[in-house]
Amino acid sequence: MRIFVTGASGWIGSAVVPELVNDGHQVLGLARSDAAARSVTAMGAQVLRGDLNDTDALHAGAIRSDGVIHLAFVVPSTSEEATRTDAKAVETFTAALAASGKPLVISGATLVTPGRPATEHDELVATGPVAARIANMRAALAAKEAGVRTSLVMLPRSVHGRGERHGFVPQLIARARAKGVSGYIGDGASRWPAVHVKDAATLYRLAVEQAPAGSVLNAVGDEGVPVREIAEVIGRHLDLPARSVPAEEFDGMLVRLLSTDMPASSSLTQQLLGWKPTHPSLIEDIEQGHYLL
Repeated sequence: MRIFVTGASGWIGSAVVPELVNDGHQVLGLARSDAAARSVTAMGAQVLRGDLNDTDALHAGAIRSDGVIHLAFVVPSTSEEATRTDAKAVETFTAALAASGKPLVISGATLVTPGRPATEHDELVATGPVAARIANMRAALAAKEAGVRTSLVMLPRSVHGRGERHGFVPQLIARARAKGVSGYIGDGASRWPAVHVKDAATLYRLAVEQAPAGSVLNAVGDEGVPVREIAEVIGRHLDLPARSVPAEEFDGMLVRLLSTDMPASSSLTQQLLGWKPTHPSLIEDIEQGHYLL
């Protein structure tokens, strides 16, 4: 297949593109800068210059391909401008692929379902700070009625691996170094779902190859890692104490992430596509020490 990938040079895209190329697919990667174009080329893919606001480029990339994997998203993800840009991109892709039966894989985030792990069957309710983005996901799934084989890959809070520099684990490490303590909120029992970036890349490949129209797929390797355990392994490697600290000592999104229990299951995804996470868990990955270099 010839697959158009947005966000091809990003953290997840840099794992997805080689996964596709190594499996025999041709990849056309969207690149908004010279540096991104060089990165995409180095991975064995072709380059289409443009960004998410360039709907002509997005349409051309989709038309020229056998499927689309949409990874790019303007940050911060909760801004109105970012979600409007994403909505236009999704609309462009679904229009370009209408009546073709071609796959469109959209990225999302695992849901929070109080009292139990989130599953692939949970309803996508457009509420809260990410309501607009969930509405975009729902719009993408609805395109199956127009003959597009759409699917959602729901990413957990931590997509980890060697080379990660901007996710929540690097943020926790930077904070621990600055404050002299590896902190967590309350008793630290709140759980994060997590997945190794290479396992996530395999799921994206399986989704574009075979996911049924309307599928919601949870890219979850660790169902739920207690944040206290994350703080403890960071503290051990930095030779710093790990302990509970007041919530107000954390910035912005980290308060919610550290205090909300948000486990998620991928059992249905594994059954549907035969996907099996094989790479290190989050704690095993941090234990390897590459995050602390």
